[in-house]
Amino acid sequence: QVQPVESGGGLVQAGGSLRLSCATSGSIFSIDAMAWYRQAPGKQRHVVASITSTGNTIYVDSVKGRFTISRDNAKNTVYLQMNSLKPEDTGVYYCNSAVITVNTYWGQGTQVTVSS
Repeated sequence: QVQPVESGGGLVQAGGSLRLSCATSGSIFSIDAMAWYRQAPGKQRHVVASITSTGNTIYVDSVKGRFTISRDNAKNTVYLQMNSLKPEDTGVYYCNSAVITVNTYWGQGTQVTVSS
């Protein structure tokens, strides 16, 4: 299964940009859909963007037009380009398969903090 290592987070002012990366120790080539998840303080983790093996993408309404998810199967890496960041984008970002089970392994995530 996927064993992700997320990076690229940080502290940024509102309106700024960050690019998150997710390197996986397992191959993502055979995984149809990969996703980025966000867990805001005191809230549950939820999907913000997903991408299939053929490049089809889905975004939650709150990030449409600002975030772009992409993947490089040859490098077993998934990316999340985040532009026009808002304070409500603050949270820990995780990547993983878009299909989650009770046995899914979660990495440590990467913290994104957007100041107003």
